[in-house]
Amino acid sequence: MNRKDFIRTSLLSLFVFLLIRKETYSKSEELIPNFKPNPSEWKNSEINIAWLGHSTVLINFYGIKILTDPVLYERIGLYFLGITWGPSRFTHPALTLEELPQPDIILLSHAHMDHMDYQTLLDITNRFPHQIDCLTAFNTKDVIEDLKWKSLQEIDWNGELIIRDIKFKAYEVQHFGWRYPWERDRSKGYFENGRSYNAYLISFKGKNILFGGDTAMTEKFKNVNEPVEVAIMPVGAYRPWRKNHCNPEEALIMASEYLKAKHFIPIHTKTFKQGIEPIYEPLNWLIESSKNYPINLAVNDIGQTFTFSGI
Repeated sequence: MNRKDFIRTSLLSLFVFLLIRKETYSKSEELIPNFKPNPSEWKNSEINIAWLGHSTVLINFYGIKILTDPVLYERIGLYFLGITWGPSRFTHPALTLEELPQPDIILLSHAHMDHMDYQTLLDITNRFPHQIDCLTAFNTKDVIEDLKWKSLQEIDWNGELIIRDIKFKAYEVQHFGWRYPWERDRSKGYFENGRSYNAYLISFKGKNILFGGDTAMTEKFKNVNEPVEVAIMPVGAYRPWRKNHCNPEEALIMASEYLKAKHFIPIHTKTFKQGIEPIYEPLNWLIESSKNYPINLAVNDIGQTFTFSGI
């Protein structure tokens, strides 16, 4: 990165931090979700998908538990001296770390601090040491390789891996990857050694779930040439960040038209104030617009669980 790019990205990061910091919330102001998952009632003959907040989703895939981008504490940001320094939550997580069942697999889309939260991952791996397999994007495992994983693997775009009989295939999205502004990033052309960012197709026993990670509007999802039962897609932080985040309408188009998904689950909204759109706008927009698309809005609020059965 040259000096001009470094200054520009550093100033942008400072602006974003100050903008978000202005809109943070105290613990007393945190919204308690109206719904609460109950994993103890889930069956191995079912697929259960619970939105815990932001991009954190707990999936019971016929008995295998997958946790995506876990962020379960009050703040996201820089982890230093045992404390996370950064913006606070608007909505409390639907399950606390203590309530969380042991994940078999943790799936990380990229290294941004609101997706790869070091404090959450540290405490999960300390609670379940050497029992969790972790899959993350190319050139990102260095952030968390000191933690107590059973296994930690990177996967590149179009790569495939099988973990505990579940197939994961990584797809490119329209986003960026640096954790700090000075790092090399594939969105800046550093394809050989830049930080990457993934969506994933998760396949098991003839069923496919698409975890979209974080993305702007893109036709890259047309590269997924397999039937998708459920598309888990980001819908927030689009104003003014349209280059990196899609809005609810665009998420519906990608899920219903590009992926031909049957069911839609939103993420990346109503948790942290990351854009300037009103905090309730993305879900309200999604609920209204979903009526115009041939797709079932399976979940429309944090804490809800979508269940379907049949292998």
